[in-house]
Amino acid sequence: MTRSGAARIALVTGGGAGLGRAMAEALAEVGWHVVICGRREEVLEETAASIRAAGGAAEAIRADIADPASVNALFSKIEERHGRLDLLVNNAGAAAPPVPMEDISFAQWQTVVAANLTGAFLCTQNAFRLMKKQSPRGGRIINNGSISATTPRPNSAPYTATKHAIAGLTKSTALDGRAFDIACGQIDIGNAASDMTAAMAGGVLQADGRVAPEPRMDAAEVGRAVVHMASLPLDANILTMTIMATKMPFVGRG
Repeated sequence: MTRSGAARIALVTGGGAGLGRAMAEALAEVGWHVVICGRREEVLEETAASIRAAGGAAEAIRADIADPASVNALFSKIEERHGRLDLLVNNAGAAAPPVPMEDISFAQWQTVVAANLTGAFLCTQNAFRLMKKQSPRGGRIINNGSISATTPRPNSAPYTATKHAIAGLTKSTALDGRAFDIACGQIDIGNAASDMTAAMAGGVLQADGRVAPEPRMDAAEVGRAVVHMASLPLDANILTMTIMATKMPFVGRG
């Protein structure tokens, strides 16, 4: 709690399922009022209801983060209902099928860029507008960079390109927010258990051409890591954090 007992307000994009849900649940557990957004209203409402049933504070707002008008409406609702935003977690994202680069369609490329990069920018832009004028001023932004922000998997050009771009957005946000008490950091996640990573148990393509299973970790650990980043005072910031399954083939040569 902050501001004489008022709840801290957090927005988690893509917060209805997977890692976004784990982040939202972890934040609510330690006292944040969590707003979750996404395109699937029934999933959002179920997650928000589950958080409230566990004693947390949560609300769902349907929004398409790749659509400027939808993002503007989302932030207008947050400002109308709460008057401020203390934390934005840019988590929502998409991936293209793991096929050779020459087989990726332009539509698939555009879909990934819109969800992973344009959406994060639009939400950051709106968060800046609100965080600069609210009182007390400032807030925190956490971007989901993924391990792909530094190291690609085979056949992942759209996803990897956008996640490398998120690393640049994180640094620009941290720099541009410095004068306004807006901190920005990035969490790079490797092999957290979710529907998106379910295929890893059966085997995924490795850089040397082999197909091999990969260990995964509990997604709840990602939520706890985000809570740690969010718990810092605004004069301290974790610029980048990597959290990964200990035995996944990332460090070294596989």
